[in-house]
Amino acid sequence: MGKLLAQNFERYISDYELFTHEDRILLTVSGGVDSMVMLSLFTEAGYRVGVAHCNFQLRGAESEEDEVLVATEAARLGVPFYNRRFETAREMELTGESMEMAARRLRYAWFHDLCEQEGYTAIAVAHHADDSVETFFINLLRGTGLRGLTGISTQVGRIVRPLLFATRKEILEYAVQHKIPYREDSSNRSTKYLRNKIRLGLVPRIREINPKFTSLMRRNISRLTDAQQFITQAVERIREVSVERQDGVDVIRLDRIDPALPRNFVLYELLNSGYGFKGDVIDQLCHALDEGSVGRRFYTRDHVAVVDRGTVLVSPIEADDACAVTVAEGALRAYCGNSVLFFEKRDIDLIEEFSVPANQALLDASKLKWPLTLRRWQEGDWFIPFGMTGKKKVSDYLIDRKLSLPQKQRQFVLLSGDDIAWVVGERIDERFRLDDKSEEVICITREIV
Repeated sequence: MGKLLAQNFERYISDYELFTHEDRILLTVSGGVDSMVMLSLFTEAGYRVGVAHCNFQLRGAESEEDEVLVATEAARLGVPFYNRRFETAREMELTGESMEMAARRLRYAWFHDLCEQEGYTAIAVAHHADDSVETFFINLLRGTGLRGLTGISTQVGRIVRPLLFATRKEILEYAVQHKIPYREDSSNRSTKYLRNKIRLGLVPRIREINPKFTSLMRRNISRLTDAQQFITQAVERIREVSVERQDGVDVIRLDRIDPALPRNFVLYELLNSGYGFKGDVIDQLCHALDEGSVGRRFYTRDHVAVVDRGTVLVSPIEADDACAVTVAEGALRAYCGNSVLFFEKRDIDLIEEFSVPANQALLDASKLKWPLTLRRWQEGDWFIPFGMTGKKKVSDYLIDRKLSLPQKQRQFVLLSGDDIAWVVGERIDERFRLDDKSEEVICITREIV
């Protein structure tokens, strides 16, 4: 198995032309079995590599032991070792990002900086075939469309994934056979995270039905990737005919889309690949078109789309745009500036932890007036901060929080009727808090996109 894995590794690199022996490759090594095997494969094959390790300081002694292991192995192999300790918890508090989002942003920014400073030409990440299959199901459950079902890309810019040909089982067998040291991240056993629920719960049950499930899914994902490439080329031709630029606004003319084509699918591809709109937002936009609505606005991180008599007008969001968007009861997500809010209704008996981070809000569903409104804060806005009894202007609250001017400009509020229910990512209003009479809870999670 060890020899075969090494041969397949070299073949995969050659087939996809990821890099050559003349390149310098920065290996991202966490200490887990995948990245430690990747380090072994690269050094055995004679590539010029360096090792980058991130200590996010979130798992106490475990994080420290991971760092020691990677540093020791890099020294044994005689390859350059780079280590960075991140104040991840503080970043999460400052930005309102989830742990996964904050860690991803921090590590990739550092990896790219290292490449510039040390002359590396590629960044190797140890994702494998099972990771790609799990990503398929994550995106399937999130409704991302065909593009999200193509798994993990082999190469995106500098980032390469030279282990996508291998399964988790093959990698583990190689580690055991070659006595490669590695550490198991205890969080990998937690079903708190969606990926782990799929990895530990869904996939094993499917594999009971078809033991060749992973190899089958690899072929399926490859076919879906080919289909997406075909669609992308076709959509670009449609874009040339149906989209025209007028005074900085892209006008999508629906009458120029062949009526024999599925209009909503074409719009999804135009709006998703061109401007970053998500599936459920596009669904709402198409529903507005079907109803003949005029003037309704839909948002992504940096674009707004307006429905207007057989056209969709797409333009960049201006700094002073209020970005007001209506959130209907039952909506799963809504966009505000560079963030997305995920909405989930829960029974209060299912709430495990009432003390939540700043990027989450738990509101009493019975106290909310639907639809809600999500917009930038405005002068004169006030609310009653959680735990207080008196009113406070949002402007004063933001000053007290010592937010920078750009942060203030990006600040959103969620309104129930005319009342602010949540200064997004900061604090909820006392009037919408949970109490001993609460039965249903609206759980809202904000993530930076």
